[in-house]
Amino acid sequence: MDYQPSALAGSVLRFRGPLNADSGPGIVCIGSSETFGRFIDAPYATQLDRALDIPVLNLGVVNAGLDVMMNDHAIAAAVAEAEAVVMQITSAHNMTNRLYSVHPRRNDRFVSASAMLRTIYPRVDFTEFHFTRHMLSHLRDASEDRFEIVRTELEQAWVARMRRYLKGLAVPVHLLWLSNSKPDDPEDASLAQSPLFVSSKMLDEVRPDAASLTIAAPEEADEAEAIEGKYFGPREEAAARLLPGPELHRMATESLLAHLGF
Repeated sequence: MDYQPSALAGSVLRFRGPLNADSGPGIVCIGSSETFGRFIDAPYATQLDRALDIPVLNLGVVNAGLDVMMNDHAIAAAVAEAEAVVMQITSAHNMTNRLYSVHPRRNDRFVSASAMLRTIYPRVDFTEFHFTRHMLSHLRDASEDRFEIVRTELEQAWVARMRRYLKGLAVPVHLLWLSNSKPDDPEDASLAQSPLFVSSKMLDEVRPDAASLTIAAPEEADEAEAIEGKYFGPREEAAARLLPGPELHRMATESLLAHLGF
């Protein structure tokens, strides 16, 4: 697909185009690959834009975590001017925390381990890892007991950061869970699902600080529909299967329209 990569003043990030950033305050959608609409012709932000009389700006970034959404100046400026924000729930592992740091723009990239994490796992060579999921899978295999320390840190950091962010915004924020898995579904062996390490209990903790919460997820996994309606290259099928398809984007759009009230 041609995503028409577009830029905003003050940001080095590339967003899905065309960007109608000069049309005045409206709804700003922030999130990761799901919001960007990777492999999808019309992601939920596009559908909202078609359905509403106010502009909708898609500022989803491929592989983004909370670091991108909270620290990019262009995203922050757009959010501050918006009439409403749709914020996709992103994974708890793709953000800098007390145990490790991630790349500021590609939040799925592992940068370095802290002294605390090296103390927990003294025999692990962290120079071998380039991606957060690979690193975390290795840590879990090395010691499930020690991995619970890591998981707890990521969960607590995610909740604290989300609550601080939501409390700091004057604009109403509508949270969106958009995923092929439901909250509290069992983790697979490769930790491949998203949002990773975000439970319904964590959602309950941040929900009071948001205007609404939409859950767009299938009742049951259906492999036959995993790639239906998606556009991808010959080496992209595995990645395409992990992301929500057109039906879930339609489901998200219908729920958001009811919550947004425009």
